Amino acid sequence: MSLLRAKIQDVFNEPGCEKNRGKDAKARKKGCSKPLTPGAAAGGCAFDGAKIVLQPITDAAHLVHGPLACEGNSWDNRGAASSVPMLWRTSFTTDLTELDVVMGRGERKLFKAIREIKEAYGPPAIFVYPTCVTALIGDDIEAVCQRAAEKYGLAVVPVNAPGFVGSKNLGNKLAGAALLEHVIGTAEPDDAGPYDINILGEFNLSGEFWLVKPLLDRLGIRVRACIPGDARYVDIACAHRARAAMVVCSTALINLARKMDERWDIPFFEGSFYGISATSDALRNISELLVKQGADPEILGRTEVLIAEEEAIAWKKLAAYRPRLEGKRVLLNTGGVKSWSVVHALMEIGIEIVGTSVKKSTVEDKERIKQILKDDNHIFEQMAARELYAMLSEHKADIMLSGGRTQFIALKAKTPWLDINQERKHPYAGYDGMVELVRQIDLAIHNPIWCQVREPAPWDYQPAREERPRTKSEAVTLHAVQELAGTTADDFGEC
Repeated sequence: MSLLRAKIQDVFNEPGCEKNRGKDAKARKKGCSKPLTPGAAAGGCAFDGAKIVLQPITDAAHLVHGPLACEGNSWDNRGAASSVPMLWRTSFTTDLTELDVVMGRGERKLFKAIREIKEAYGPPAIFVYPTCVTALIGDDIEAVCQRAAEKYGLAVVPVNAPGFVGSKNLGNKLAGAALLEHVIGTAEPDDAGPYDINILGEFNLSGEFWLVKPLLDRLGIRVRACIPGDARYVDIACAHRARAAMVVCSTALINLARKMDERWDIPFFEGSFYGISATSDALRNISELLVKQGADPEILGRTEVLIAEEEAIAWKKLAAYRPRLEGKRVLLNTGGVKSWSVVHALMEIGIEIVGTSVKKSTVEDKERIKQILKDDNHIFEQMAARELYAMLSEHKADIMLSGGRTQFIALKAKTPWLDINQERKHPYAGYDGMVELVRQIDLAIHNPIWCQVREPAPWDYQPAREERPRTKSEAVTLHAVQELAGTTADDFGEC
């Protein structure tokens, strides 16, 4: 546990984060992670965060050392897409029972599980995740992994991020630390070139990165490692030979990007592939960084030609949606890089942003939002469910973009809603992704179902001709039903 505490202290004291640099020495060591509330699962724990970062490594086996429920809680919790192989879609757990804990059989079961995975699947690597139970009883995960790696001749990587040590974001960083300590730099590529880059913090949600990679291919830029979206173990092991890097989600893997820059001289920048302008800027920044690292400057001209072609195609497709969406109001309840990149993307086609959440955003993210919106009143740290409902039911927004946990607030307010978080089914990155995002917003807002759900309920309907006055019992019954309904069609006006 002392080694784990030292590692946590190291990732908290992050000089790559401007917010951390602005604190005094004592506060800097505490980092930004808020302590978890015992028994609260919403928001994820450190184990969950580590699994999110590492599980998309598709050809590796991911073994959870703990009770069965821990694996069930974390498996498939992201919409990360992969081509082949699909070993990462198989769940592996040591399934510890109370008897195993009492008899001290945890380490033995772990060693046996590693052997069985090696014999049955032969993966290039096995990632081992301790959980709260196995960390509390003191199982020496690192010693077991080291012994298994020596005996079976494969990489067995301990990911020391049990759930109780902190938040999901801390787990992201501990996963990055595990890659740096045990994986990156352990293999040498035989084809390293001046146009190799790493993409960090890209999860390939719904196959988003597959919309961006063809653009890089056309420029002759090779993605040495995309961490973690659709990744292969050997690609990550060779990631230290890239010439530049782009960080997509700074709150997740900024520590990994900084330490790779210090250790192997791989400069990085933070960017986004959401929106036309943001995608173009990211391509320019990648090319400029490669030129600074020794690549031929002619790539800058080819990048501008590609950007001009792709932007013209995208704007032509978006022109059909502008008359239908211009002036529509959007409430964005998300965080991180999407809190500013999606805002900028939507404003490019004339959509008005009435509010955006910055709960999981960095200081740099917040500054970008202020520059884009030019109004602090549209920025909120966290909005309670009742406040979201009030805002939507009062028609201050035409649609809400958020994650799945708040969709029912919008549906209760009879307001269109679109999933913008990891559970989404449509890719929104790159030029084509921006067109798809606008298309989905248009479909949601103009869906005829909203006219139907806003129609008066049968018990609210008033006949044009009243044959006779209602009896006292009928009047009481109607009043009670209307009170239960809560709202009437008058609240919504014309459809």
